[in-house]
Amino acid sequence: MIRTGLDRVLDAAERLRGRRYGLLAHHASVTADLRPAHVALAASSGGPPAVLFGPEHGYYGVEQDMVPSEDQRDPWTGVPIRSLYGHSEQTLRPDPEAFEGLDLLLVDLQDVGSRYYTYAATATWAAETALAAGREVWVLDRPNPLGGEVVEGNVRGPGFDSFVGAFAHPVRHGLTLGEIVRLELGRSSGSAPAGLTVWELEGWRRATLWPQTGRPWIAPSPNMPTFATAVVYPGLCLLEGTRVSEGRGTTRPFNVLGAPWLHPVELARCLAERAIPGVSFLPMYFRPQFQKHAGAVCGGVEVVVGDAQAFPSFRAGVEVLEALFALSPGGGFWRLEPYEFVQDRPAIDLLAGCDAMRKGFEGASGCSDWIASWAADEAAFRAERAPWLLYD
Repeated sequence: MIRTGLDRVLDAAERLRGRRYGLLAHHASVTADLRPAHVALAASSGGPPAVLFGPEHGYYGVEQDMVPSEDQRDPWTGVPIRSLYGHSEQTLRPDPEAFEGLDLLLVDLQDVGSRYYTYAATATWAAETALAAGREVWVLDRPNPLGGEVVEGNVRGPGFDSFVGAFAHPVRHGLTLGEIVRLELGRSSGSAPAGLTVWELEGWRRATLWPQTGRPWIAPSPNMPTFATAVVYPGLCLLEGTRVSEGRGTTRPFNVLGAPWLHPVELARCLAERAIPGVSFLPMYFRPQFQKHAGAVCGGVEVVVGDAQAFPSFRAGVEVLEALFALSPGGGFWRLEPYEFVQDRPAIDLLAGCDAMRKGFEGASGCSDWIASWAADEAAFRAERAPWLLYD
């Protein structure tokens, strides 16, 4: 079985004795025997963290996307919980005073291997602020569920940075959270900053997908209930930038998609003709209970991945969007409401990391040239990330 950074820190818990430390974590931050991180640390180190910090969705993973979390107290330990996702963009980067009185910040968040997933930004920005305030930072590493070999998609372009595109990475970056923090905090100087320690995984290899880790899947956020969700998420999260439901409000978010105006059989046929490796599209109807088209019957498909290794998840999402765009009535396809506190750029451009995809759909050129350009971005990022890799 894979041993995480948390498992390893618990073996060396005497290093925490007498130290006043904070913990940035969430409900998926558990030990190999499924004890919550803060409870296990309290039992092993002689005392609980002085403060707990929660990312988007809250420390217990209660809130839906883009819903602020409030400060509260932990029922196990009585320790205060401070939210790092509030009512404005300014709350996304913690103030230095958040770490006042601490010696050390521990970061233990389960990421899912996609550029959009916001925990990497929260972890990196919290670590950066804590280090600047003179605190030590330990990142307790966890596996990338999608493995570390595949790099897929365009690098996020300048001017398209946001909470869902904090770093200039491809959509599938193939990094663990510890590697991301090292890369982003060491970019300018070429070396990891003093005071930063990554407690590495034991037994994890870059070819390892989540089912091979031997650990149960604990949903890291409300709409990431299974490994199957994480597999399709790099491509189908793009649906958040459209009027098409990505399955939020159902028991299969991101594995089902559709809208009231779509015909399931027609959509499934169009997608089957694209011959995307490793996946099938099952025609279906569903009724979201909240968010897009709540209460309405949507025609769509269930995305069934038969071979996660062969499945090009980001390209598949682009292909799905292209088919949906062609089958949808003119106008009104893209989400226009503010997205993760950004109002001046379309949500789809923030997710794609550029405007080339949207303009390709809207014009006559299509996206073939843009997709072809990914190879250069992928190669450049592989070279950039190489010095920061912690695992073979």
